[in-house]
Amino acid sequence: MPFPALVLAGIAVAFFALPLIGLLWRAPWGNAWTYLTDDTALTALRLSVVTSLCATALSIVFGVPLAWLLARVEFPGRGAVRALCLLSMVLPPVVGGVALFFALGRRGLVGQYLDEWFGITLPFTTAGVVVAQTFVSMPFLVITVEAALRLLDPRLEEAARTLGASRWYTVRRVTVPAIRPALVAGAVLAWARALGEFGATITFAGNFPGTTQTMPLAVYLSLETNPEEAIVLALVMIAISFGVLVGLRDRWFGSVDGPVQVAP
Repeated sequence: MPFPALVLAGIAVAFFALPLIGLLWRAPWGNAWTYLTDDTALTALRLSVVTSLCATALSIVFGVPLAWLLARVEFPGRGAVRALCLLSMVLPPVVGGVALFFALGRRGLVGQYLDEWFGITLPFTTAGVVVAQTFVSMPFLVITVEAALRLLDPRLEEAARTLGASRWYTVRRVTVPAIRPALVAGAVLAWARALGEFGATITFAGNFPGTTQTMPLAVYLSLETNPEEAIVLALVMIAISFGVLVGLRDRWFGSVDGPVQVAP
């Protein structure tokens, strides 16, 4: 690589590294444990973990069939449907929260009927946090699993069906084991995105300690009242996200390394 390109690449690395270095430099290491064990911080962290895991589970349940649909089924307007399902990846989170509010709020397009017929109210509840997190995190799983399904050699599935395997058996014993690395990667990415969600959550679910105040919201509030605590909590979130990205490595887009192993 030419030397000027190396210099530009080095500047880019520094651009991403300097904010983290700045946090590490200003971190109150002597009081870090005190801030981490604060009741407010622990409650927010616990709520973030629980809701993000629920959002990840919903992303898997609905996202995997959606990825299969986009990868394997030809139908008119598939590109538009894909764009619609992935829109929340690039949509400003606050805008997503506003859209959720007018769709699922008590007077929303669907929310009014959820409230009237079933007594279900989503805004400003823990369930609302899960919905907001799912809205912004599911596309990460969908795009990862869809890519893996497109890379998978269809002859493997055709061979299984030729030998008399049903479609459901083929999916369980051939397709899922083959795309397992991508499925795990997509689920972890969705979880990390849900864990760090802020904009859609605060807009749709509000900021109530113990109910909707997740870790990112706690960081935001601490920045106004106790910047040192905000730095410590922010470093926790950064450490989790950094660990996820390092752990995924080249599996981001669901590439399958080595020979495909079919479950017995």
